[in-house]
Amino acid sequence: MPSPVPLRILHVLRAPVGGLFRHVVDLARGQVELGHEVGIVCDATTGGERAEAALAALRGDLVLGVTRLPMARLPGAGDIASAVRVRALVSRLGPDVVHGHGAKGGLYARLCARADGRRPARIYTPHGGSFHYPPGTMQHRLYMTAERILARRTDFFLFESAYIARLATSALGSLMTRSAIVYNGLHEAEFDEVSRSGTHDVLYIGELRHLKGIDTLIDALALLRDEGRPLTAVFVGAGPDEEAIRAHAARRGLDKAVTFRQPMPIREAMALARVMVVPSRAESLPYVVLEAAAAAMPLVATAVGGIPEIFGPQASRLVPPDAPEALAGALRRRLDMPEAEAHAEDAALRAFVRERFSLPQMIASVLEAYRTALR
Repeated sequence: MPSPVPLRILHVLRAPVGGLFRHVVDLARGQVELGHEVGIVCDATTGGERAEAALAALRGDLVLGVTRLPMARLPGAGDIASAVRVRALVSRLGPDVVHGHGAKGGLYARLCARADGRRPARIYTPHGGSFHYPPGTMQHRLYMTAERILARRTDFFLFESAYIARLATSALGSLMTRSAIVYNGLHEAEFDEVSRSGTHDVLYIGELRHLKGIDTLIDALALLRDEGRPLTAVFVGAGPDEEAIRAHAARRGLDKAVTFRQPMPIREAMALARVMVVPSRAESLPYVVLEAAAAAMPLVATAVGGIPEIFGPQASRLVPPDAPEALAGALRRRLDMPEAEAHAEDAALRAFVRERFSLPQMIASVLEAYRTALR
């Protein structure tokens, strides 16, 4: 049923890739279906053909349009020009709400103003972002200084996990006056069980970068090989550390055991192997884990970020990051598990995720946050 008072909503993010982009697309579609006028602003230099196809499918429904402009990943002089362009766009479009996603999207969204003098409600969802940097590091001090300044220009904080909410509360304290935790939601069709017909033992899906802990997975596979388990693995994704990851696999004698594949739809990727592994050093609330759990894909993962919130009653079987022995043990346990017991474990996790991570609830809760901020 359409909302009685439609809102003009502008979403701002940097890279149209990964879980953050999927979150924005889901929100935009849901808000349009409820009668709101929506637009998206994102980087013009990333995402490739997949991002362009997703945005093209949305364009006809977005009254406020799709605007792409250069947005660098790291802070720099180019941010000034991009922030000025976003501010001018907001002034021209006159949205009621500007919702910034991620550190860079949050920066531009919170620096905006409207030409008529009315201030839009400025909403910020970090998606981990700058809160991932370890406390005490130079990057953490720099980004937390920026976050404290921008917090004064934030009308409502939305956190996709209790974990990120705790980090933000620790860093921002009383500056974070209005906030809520709104979990990422899944489509009902995503709870269809995936068919696994592939020949690989282990699957990794995600960005190829150090933060994702892929080197730890390689070390765990080497340990299992040394005890007489020559497992094969497929890594699906792309990223800045691909060369280093390939080199690490070669050093551990696994270059023939590990296959690299370019990004593909997640359900196609899940069909490639028996068990999916998420060896991350840091996460917020990763969609890849939600989607795998919903599809009853066997999962081994680290206890970082919001992953324990996804696993709920099964969180005790998660392993610490940077611990190849523990990861190898979790993989060994899962691969040796009797079929009936494994099916029951997957079904229980799937049921928990279905109950807690609902797309309609996500959309409704975000809109309620907008209304609160506008009031």
